[in-house]
Amino acid sequence: MSDDSKIRIRPAEEADAPVIARIHMASRAATMPYLPPQQRDHEQVTQWIRDILLKQCRTWVAVRGTEITGYAALDGDLLDHLYLRPDARRQGIGTLLLDEVRRHSPDGLSLHVFQQNTEARAFYEHHGFTVLDTNDGDRNMENLPDMTLRWTPNRMR
Repeated sequence: MSDDSKIRIRPAEEADAPVIARIHMASRAATMPYLPPQQRDHEQVTQWIRDILLKQCRTWVAVRGTEITGYAALDGDLLDHLYLRPDARRQGIGTLLLDEVRRHSPDGLSLHVFQQNTEARAFYEHHGFTVLDTNDGDRNMENLPDMTLRWTPNRMR
């Protein structure tokens, strides 16, 4: 594997916000066609990433060569976001990002996922997450049924 194809994970920086916004928007459009149409443009999403997400969450990006291919954002022990460029899926990048987040969540990790997002649910279940609860959608701005998943590390006693 050449250095250009190797993925490295690093903390996100403010300068990454426009690329993170593009990944966020493209991934949601490609993988969740059931979502309501995007109401915010790239500039608004970039501002949200820069002014809210990067300030409230510990955020990491996956980088191949000089290109950011995905990101993950952790708010306490809640995995708030994990998105990949649509062309970067199924290459182990999501697993690398998830592994980084888990390293920073030694007591475990929760997340919310839309019930319709069967691919994400399968990914997280593959990585040891279990369903804690389901919801009718009143706790997300899309008003779509979701579920809470939880990963707890196996500790040897």
